[in-house]
Amino acid sequence: MAHPKTGGFLPVPNVQALAQTWNSSGELVPDRYVRTEEAVAEEVVAGCALPLANLGSACQHWGYFQLVNHGVPEEVIRDVRRDIAEFFKLLLEAKKACAQLPDDIQGYGQGFVFSEAQKLDWADMIYLKLRPMESRSMRFWPAQPPSFRNSVDWFSTEVAKVTSSLLRLMAVDMGVEPERLLEKFGGQPQTMKVTYYPQCRQAGDVLSLSPHTDACAVTLLLHVNDVQGLQIRRDDGKWHAVEPLEGAFIVNVGDTLEMLSNGKYKSVEHRVTVHPDKERISAAMFHQLFPNATVGPLPELVKGSSGARYRSVDYTDFMKHFFSAKHDNGASHLDHYRI
Repeated sequence: MAHPKTGGFLPVPNVQALAQTWNSSGELVPDRYVRTEEAVAEEVVAGCALPLANLGSACQHWGYFQLVNHGVPEEVIRDVRRDIAEFFKLLLEAKKACAQLPDDIQGYGQGFVFSEAQKLDWADMIYLKLRPMESRSMRFWPAQPPSFRNSVDWFSTEVAKVTSSLLRLMAVDMGVEPERLLEKFGGQPQTMKVTYYPQCRQAGDVLSLSPHTDACAVTLLLHVNDVQGLQIRRDDGKWHAVEPLEGAFIVNVGDTLEMLSNGKYKSVEHRVTVHPDKERISAAMFHQLFPNATVGPLPELVKGSSGARYRSVDYTDFMKHFFSAKHDNGASHLDHYRI
């Protein structure tokens, strides 16, 4: 997702290193990670089979779908999976070569930690700006393994092609011109968040990723290994555990696209749970509007309808509010713009 300067996130311990020592000890999980009530209080439905076809229906009723036959070459997916996995096998000091700076979310570390009292996710990440090319800060791109940068670059290009096709199809489904959504994506801004979720023997007491919606327009998620943990909250209020197909992208609608569609598409809350004895790795590709864009219902979708369901706002201000809502620990982001 695009992000303004936020005043900085607080540094926290590396979770992968913590897990390596703590899992073999007899100690209880550190209190800042304990979220037992949140993790187990609500019912979880196993075996959620996301839609494979009918893009419009999936975006309107699920906010999520699985994308197969997407055209990304198998070798591209194979190489990026290999190099991501190899990066997280490096010694901590080697990974710290691309560590985050205090005023930026890019690089290796964690994000969205605003206070010493805040509960923490059981995860580490590396976050990179990928597109447009001039937005890249190579200081944060790992030099090890040696093929990492090339693999990610190739993957970025292929995923951008898929996303362009999806946006054209979504525009047609919304009833506007095929290029209408792409006009909002000048330079097609794209970022990648690769998350490492260590195993935890107190898996029922922690969360790998707090419940949230994505601020971007469209997210394409690639599972780097075969360990699952993604859950989505459906209209029944229950969490549904997602079972991805091999080689598929998990695609979800973000807040921006819900607003552009005037509520026709839905941005759905999701979270990630922890496995007791297996690590999980995933790569999320976020696609955003260009910085000077306006976030709000497309005018063509307001005419002849019941009117705009959301206020329009400058994209930079939209993202500032997204970060402030995270700071407010769960305050609704989209509700702020609903009319």
